[in-house]
Amino acid sequence: MSAFLVLGLAATALGYPAVSKHHHTPLENATDYLVSVGPRPYYIISNMTDSPLKRKLQSCENTPVSISPFTIGHRGGGTLQFPEESIRSQDAGARMGAGILECDVAFTSDRGLVCRHDLCDLHRTTDILLRPELAAKCTTPFTPANATSPANALCCTSDITIDEFTTLCSKQDGFNASATTPLTYQAGTPLWRTELYDTCAQTLTLNQYIDLVDSYPGYRNFTPELKTPPAAVPMPFQGNYTQAQYASDMIAAFREKGIHADRVWPQSFLFEDVVYWIDNDEEFGAQAVYLQEFDTPADLAAGFANLSDARAAGVNIIAPSLPMLLSIGGSDNKTIVESEYAKAIKDNGMDIIAWTFERSGPLADVKRDGEYYFASIADVVDHDGQYYEVLDVLVREVGVKGLFTDWAGTVSYFASCFGLEGPVGGSYSR
Repeated sequence: MSAFLVLGLAATALGYPAVSKHHHTPLENATDYLVSVGPRPYYIISNMTDSPLKRKLQSCENTPVSISPFTIGHRGGGTLQFPEESIRSQDAGARMGAGILECDVAFTSDRGLVCRHDLCDLHRTTDILLRPELAAKCTTPFTPANATSPANALCCTSDITIDEFTTLCSKQDGFNASATTPLTYQAGTPLWRTELYDTCAQTLTLNQYIDLVDSYPGYRNFTPELKTPPAAVPMPFQGNYTQAQYASDMIAAFREKGIHADRVWPQSFLFEDVVYWIDNDEEFGAQAVYLQEFDTPADLAAGFANLSDARAAGVNIIAPSLPMLLSIGGSDNKTIVESEYAKAIKDNGMDIIAWTFERSGPLADVKRDGEYYFASIADVVDHDGQYYEVLDVLVREVGVKGLFTDWAGTVSYFASCFGLEGPVGGSYSR
């Protein structure tokens, strides 16, 4: 009996589709590229309670891990340890098997497009405050903490040119609210992350990101997110740079590089952006991802009501946050189950991509810390082995097509063990 058949039978017994020997056909040219997931998946498995799921995952402990389109590198995919939106995070995510890699797209003062999670996060995620000539251009220059106020700064990509942006060093997201100097303001990384690799990680423009991802062995794909400009950057920017032009420019970057639309999943939290791509660029719009974060009962109720409208507009993929997809239920009311919202998305004929895995630190602390990504299930989460139990529910019950993750190796191990295909480019009718 072949290894593929053994894995397929084991997966089917757990409620998963059988593994296909050919499900990674586009990636088979990566025979000389070793996917390395590191020790974390094994640590998580060792912390699981005994179950068929644990035994299945243990059965894959000495099986090579494949590049997986199911694994979506959030902000690059190495963000648990490497500065986000940097070459180092992308390299780490790619090495850990992410088949799709993300760039959050922001614009500069000269309307260049760059990778940054927020238009106005440079003071937290780069060394801009240590560059006096650039710090002077910040929307809100650094002010030290005093007896009545915390330290403050606000530096946006739109404050500087694209050439100036490329001189910055990325760092772990964080700041020291008690700082009295720009240097001490650089601290603030969560204790469960690391500053070990904060050694001037290179920032990325959108064009550099496209070239980098396209250069990785194994046919990697792209998911650029058009960032919503904050109040500090009113649109139209400089009076005439509209949101529609911004959305158009992002897609144009891929066209100009010759990247086929089947390899790109454009994303936005703004429904208007998604509809713009659907209406004005049918090829790229077919795979546009509508990101959602509804945290209040009123917002969630509106989300339910608007799902049919999204489908009617041509939206094929909804990407809610993890708390929107998971609930507590079962006969004991202590079991992690799919949410009613997840069921409603599928009832409306749309696929689901979820965000964000491995962004929460030790699960023993999520309830105490009010950690967002486990908010809806915090009462039944208390040990790190549950990471894979949550992932099992997301795949087996919710049926997610892909998962954004801050540490690609964790998801790649699971996806490879179960033969998960991920979102398939070109699968949506046009």
